[in-house]
Amino acid sequence: QFCANDPEVFVQAALLAQDYCDAVDLNLGCPQMIAKRGHYGAFLQEEWDLLQRMILLAHEKLSVPVTCKIRVFPEIDKTVKYAQMLEKAGCQLLTVHGRTKEQKGPLSGTASWEHIKAVRKAVTIPVFANGNIQCLQDVERCIRDTGVQGVMSAEGNLHNPALFEGRSPAVWELAEEYLDIVRQHPCPLSCVRAHLFKLWHHTLQVHRQLREELAKAKTLEGVAAVSQELKLRCQEDMSRQKEGEKPPGGLPFFHWICQPYFRPGPREGSKENGGARSKRALEEEEAGTDVLSKNKQKKQLRNPHKTFDPSLKPKYAKCDQCGNPKGNRCVFNLCRGCCKKRAFREAADCPGHGLLFKTKLEKSLAWKGARQLS
Repeated sequence: QFCANDPEVFVQAALLAQDYCDAVDLNLGCPQMIAKRGHYGAFLQEEWDLLQRMILLAHEKLSVPVTCKIRVFPEIDKTVKYAQMLEKAGCQLLTVHGRTKEQKGPLSGTASWEHIKAVRKAVTIPVFANGNIQCLQDVERCIRDTGVQGVMSAEGNLHNPALFEGRSPAVWELAEEYLDIVRQHPCPLSCVRAHLFKLWHHTLQVHRQLREELAKAKTLEGVAAVSQELKLRCQEDMSRQKEGEKPPGGLPFFHWICQPYFRPGPREGSKENGGARSKRALEEEEAGTDVLSKNKQKKQLRNPHKTFDPSLKPKYAKCDQCGNPKGNRCVFNLCRGCCKKRAFREAADCPGHGLLFKTKLEKSLAWKGARQLS
């Protein structure tokens, strides 16, 4: 799966991957701030001409199918036209996440299967559904209600990797299986921690002191030790469980069983403010109080000199093209990424960014000339 906003670059990258995969997917569904800054994902969904050119070129140049993952528009009709445009351009399988790009984090809400159903009826290519999948029964109900050919799950599958088997095993079973895989196929420790935080989510709400230990573990052995301690705590909790006792907090199972996590909605705003507020508004409100958020307190523990006063933050001049901070000594007044593209295109130098395309070209031509004379 690729994120991209340039047809040529997308296809060049996909050509490198096509011999090692069955299909190439263009991610048009990422709603995160990094996608907004990088100008990709769901933030391209209004640029239909660009998307057509990317899919058309990939469909023409690649030997494997091109697929897309999208988010919906609020309007069903516009979502259907969007899907039909991608199909016409050459998309051969479409995954539809039934949320808009604004529905993320505490504002996620429920995905609209009605949008997905309408897309499925309007196109001839296979359609996969995404959203509201927390257990195998959700998969079966989604296929029945929307008519799609497949279903994708993200958060539900991360909290219970046995979701598509229809099982809810003890968390430590899958945690131990995952750690065995990591030992065979090493990966960054941050990825390991992220997976274990998902698996142990409900248990870490009960044994909170171990959450900090898991976050601070610096080695795979340290992470595995915390996971083992969580297993022992769970087994102790199981031994104290009384017959007929129900899980607390409205959970379907006790915390040591793999199960979905239902993200809480945004905090209710006052009547004067008319209901829920955005995450940004809540952060600004929080910054205005004397008490720092838990996240900011952790950052301050790591760096006691860190300040969160916006008036003390340095102001950076912006790149003329993308809005990212520009290089102070860039001859084009651009950030490094934009500068590199322009310097390469114009065969120019930018000493401020250490880019010497012109100098290298001149040296290459001089070397070739010297070889011809000799």
